[in-house]
Amino acid sequence: MKRKVRAVKVGDLLLDGNKIFIQSMLNIPAEDIEGNVRQAVELEKAGCEIIRAAIPNKEAVRLIPAIKEKITIPLVADIHFDYRLAVAAAEAGVDKIRINPGNIGDMGKVREVVKACKSRGIPIRIGVNGGSLEKDLLAKYGRPAPEALVESAMRHINILEQCDFEDIVISLKSSDVSTMIAAYRLLAGQCSYPLHLGVTEAGTKRMGIIKSAVGIGSLLCDGIGETIRVSLTDDPINEIYAAKDILKAIGKGKGVRIVSCPTCGRTKIDLIGLAGRVEEATKDIDKDITVAVMGCVVNGIGESGNADIGIAGGDGCAVLFSKGKQLRRVEESEALAALLDEINKL
Repeated sequence: MKRKVRAVKVGDLLLDGNKIFIQSMLNIPAEDIEGNVRQAVELEKAGCEIIRAAIPNKEAVRLIPAIKEKITIPLVADIHFDYRLAVAAAEAGVDKIRINPGNIGDMGKVREVVKACKSRGIPIRIGVNGGSLEKDLLAKYGRPAPEALVESAMRHINILEQCDFEDIVISLKSSDVSTMIAAYRLLAGQCSYPLHLGVTEAGTKRMGIIKSAVGIGSLLCDGIGETIRVSLTDDPINEIYAAKDILKAIGKGKGVRIVSCPTCGRTKIDLIGLAGRVEEATKDIDKDITVAVMGCVVNGIGESGNADIGIAGGDGCAVLFSKGKQLRRVEESEALAALLDEINKL
């Protein structure tokens, strides 16, 4: 069942449940303005739709106009503790602010942040993290349980609502996948604000992608989530490609979908190498197509008969096919080039 979402605008994007947006975060030291601008541009080119930057001090506010001058997608300022940085970020033209209202200070300080955001149409993302829950909630639940994360989020929501502010996005981050899934499912039934999904501290590229695919993918299949971030201890560019792959895997993203068999004793070509080269060569192609890379003609064309274009290995050669029909035979050395040529024709 589709979750009803209260629409929130972030820059030119509308978070209303009808599209899932990919987000990432800059990881260049805040004082390196040129490096941050360069990385922001690279992320946008890779397919990032919302970029977040840490603003740890007053000097870092200079990042906001410098980055916004070079990108066309929304920029989010990540603020901790100092309400004055949130106000300064709003004044500098940021498109969204990420805070925890509970650690900003008294209601007077929160109201200052709300005033700066409300007057400029800037939404606030409440970021709840299992690693920094309120002490009373940890005592109440004994651990960063899903219920504790949700209760914390509802507290922060209440603070902003008391300030007559409802342009809110919420995230419930946990490094434990099952906790993260349970928390978001629980919160989705208690409020209609847009949700930003992610498994925090997910790890290095290999395990981080697996944990994110399970956590984010499960919730998206439930109809929960408006923005996503695959958090990796890696180049943020890889976060974008991983997020795009998750969306494609659940039928909610455009681009090339690779179908390939696991190989067996019938395989007579270097299928593992070929599949890897096909994946790399097609990662930036935005055509909404399925490409099959199969090990043999015996099962290949039949098993992937619905593929828009595909290639099946033979004995030192390969057969190109489309929608289950054979197109032509090529030498193994020509397989990749021939497949890309057919993709370009689509």
